[in-house]
Amino acid sequence: MARAERDIAVAQYEKTIELAFRDVADALAGRATLTEELRAVRAQEQAEQVRFDLARLRYDGGQSSYLDYLDAQRSLFAVQQQAIRTALAEVQNRISLYKALGGGWRTDPANAAGTPTTAVAAGAAGNS
Repeated sequence: MARAERDIAVAQYEKTIELAFRDVADALAGRATLTEELRAVRAQEQAEQVRFDLARLRYDGGQSSYLDYLDAQRSLFAVQQQAIRTALAEVQNRISLYKALGGGWRTDPANAAGTPTTAVAAGAAGNS
C-alpha cells in the first residue's frame, strides 16, 4: 500500500512538473509572438496617424471631402484600439510567464486590491 501511494505521489509530481514546463513554454512562445505583433501594430498606428494628418490637411485646404477625413480618423481609431488590445495581451502574457516561473505575487486576504505583499514589494522596490 505504501508503495502504491508513493507511485501515485511520484506520478502526480511528474504531472505537475510537465504542466509547469508547458506553461513556461507557452508563455515564452506567446511573448515572442505578441512582442512582434505589438511592433507591427505600432508601425501601422504610425502610418495611420500620418494618413489622418494628411487627410486633415487636405480637408482644411479644400482638396478632399469631410468623408475622407472621417474615414482616416476611423481607421486611426481602429488601429489604436488594436494596439491597446495587443498591449494588454502582452502584459497578460508577461503576468502568465511570471506566474509560470514561480511568481511571487501573493495577495493578502485583508488586501482586496491584490497588490503585492510586503516581502514581494520590497523585492520589487530593490529591482527599480
